Amino acid sequence: MADTAFWRTKPLSEMNDVEWESLCDGCGKCCLVLLRDEDCDDVWETNVACRLFDAKKRQCSDYANRLSRVRGCVQLTPDNAGALDWMPDTCAYRRLARGQDLPDWHPLVTGDKTSTSAAGMAVATPLLNEDDVDPDDLEDHITKRRN
Repeated sequence: MADTAFWRTKPLSEMNDVEWESLCDGCGKCCLVLLRDEDCDDVWETNVACRLFDAKKRQCSDYANRLSRVRGCVQLTPDNAGALDWMPDTCAYRRLARGQDLPDWHPLVTGDKTSTSAAGMAVATPLLNEDDVDPDDLEDHITKRRN
């Protein structure tokens, strides 16, 4: 493991594209529609996912073009990874940016791509597609408080 644990020896800014992309655990939580209470700044998860989210594969169906196709889609970078408070606490990018290690169930730690789901850390299905939900009804789809 010591030779392959690049995330313990390299800062996010020095990772190559393959290393960077491998940090994603495939949970899908960053693709959920979130609601923020402007009065108290709480963030709430819904059971509604981005129009490009493939719930079965738990990944973006058009990752290369997501930023141009989805208004508000945020590109994660070494500069913003630690500051995006709406990202889940379990997010590898957020954890590493904050000086934490990967969780024990992360696929890079376990060597098993299904470990995120097996640990109960992936989004629960079924999910609704945001194109099928009236924005005025999103509050009816809240599943839990994120922060």
